[in-house]
Amino acid sequence: MADTIVPLVQIAVAIGIATFWLNWLRHEQNEPWFPPGFIEHERAFVYPDSICALLLVVSAILSLAGHPLGRSVGLVAGGMLLFLGVIDLAYMLQNGLLARERNGLQHFGIVASILAASAIV
Repeated sequence: MADTIVPLVQIAVAIGIATFWLNWLRHEQNEPWFPPGFIEHERAFVYPDSICALLLVVSAILSLAGHPLGRSVGLVAGGMLLFLGVIDLAYMLQNGLLARERNGLQHFGIVASILAASAIV
């Protein structure tokens, strides 16, 4: 049972990352409170987030198959999640994006979820 929990979390996080970006890229991002360069900053995360999601799925598949490499790939993905979460948190703090009037609760939820996922995987 415990051997399936982490792979299931990995798959859920990968799906969450893909869903976030599919929604974000399909909707116009034009909030007046966005800091200068916000759109460009966010778009740069599509690539590392996609690689991280792919690694999460690969790790889950390998782990479920009992392959020892699954754990190592999971550690790489977990490190990526931690790094990306810290960058997001720093950017949001520096630009006031955690304020209530700037969807702060949503932003905090995203960062907290990513940091929690990094600890689990």
